[in-house]
Amino acid sequence: MYQASAAARLRIVLGHLGHPAAGAAVAYHTSEVVSPANLSHQQFQYTLDNNVLSLEQRQFYEENGFLIVRSLVSDADIQRFRDEFERICKKEVEPMGLRIMRDRTIAKSKTVLSENVVSKMQDFQEDEELFRYCTLPEILKYVECFTGPNIMAMHTMLINKLPDTGKKTSRHPLHQDLHYFPFRPNNTIVCAWTAMEHIDRNNGCLVVLPGTHKGPLKQHDYPQWEGGVNIWYYGIQDYDKNNARVHLVMEKGDTVFFHPLLIHGSGRNKTQGFRKAISCHYASANSYYINVRGTSQENIEKEVLRLLSRQYGIKENAITLKCRGLDSFMFLLYMWGLSCGIQTALFQTEQDVWRFRARLVKGERLTL
Repeated sequence: MYQASAAARLRIVLGHLGHPAAGAAVAYHTSEVVSPANLSHQQFQYTLDNNVLSLEQRQFYEENGFLIVRSLVSDADIQRFRDEFERICKKEVEPMGLRIMRDRTIAKSKTVLSENVVSKMQDFQEDEELFRYCTLPEILKYVECFTGPNIMAMHTMLINKLPDTGKKTSRHPLHQDLHYFPFRPNNTIVCAWTAMEHIDRNNGCLVVLPGTHKGPLKQHDYPQWEGGVNIWYYGIQDYDKNNARVHLVMEKGDTVFFHPLLIHGSGRNKTQGFRKAISCHYASANSYYINVRGTSQENIEKEVLRLLSRQYGIKENAITLKCRGLDSFMFLLYMWGLSCGIQTALFQTEQDVWRFRARLVKGERLTL
């Protein structure tokens, strides 16, 4: 019975994705106006009333936890983001707070910074050109369908999946993004993830488990993979192996919006090219912060202590005393502030730290 149900859902999802012919620019219909009166017979939990999403799109996101909009971001904008990525690699610009990450197989290499070694750029809110992605009207039009009119950009990434070295470290374990975020509610957080080139299973496309956004936040830890796993690449330990999987084949400019509880990951890059994508996590400005102490998210704190102990040459117990009372997320940002030369005395609470990094992109700034 379960297998039949999963197979039926998979057929529906694949039919919705409908891969377009090469060179064809296909967008999902957004012209159908969905009024509250028309939806009175349905209960929508994950989307808000609006005139952007069609009824079919709304129902699809409600059931599956993700939605692809084809050809949403222009080639010209994507080229500008690529150019800025290269400028940062060449150190022509050095945005404050930006974290540049390398694959574990080359992390200790003294190779000059370039596209060949940078696997990810994170926290680019201080880079005017890359952050422009987070403010694109065509992106925010859809984000508002999930967050409402007051929108905060909370977390940013440009991912450059390197050709796999044979250790399979370019893959990303199945996970839920909410594991990293100390704010709620879940349902008014959404990620916009845009392909910067053709992405398929050969170069490590996203894989999602449809419908898993309806479940709880699961325990995350590092998977025990033979070739090891990159830092911060936490994975879920107990997901249902029978859950249908869908690989998201995307063209340049295609954008997927997905729920923070949706279980997803990506495969290894089996090509000799680089697979780039740019993304931003948004939240309603009406959201609130939580303390992660005593929750499944607390394991990040130990990771932070180990990293900062090595990076700053401070004993872990000294770090703990210095930041007593701060949860792991505030602690991470506290040290990030130090690395940027920010007067951390300005940060009296966790909310202060997140307020500093978060950016209002539409509407009014409220509790975040």
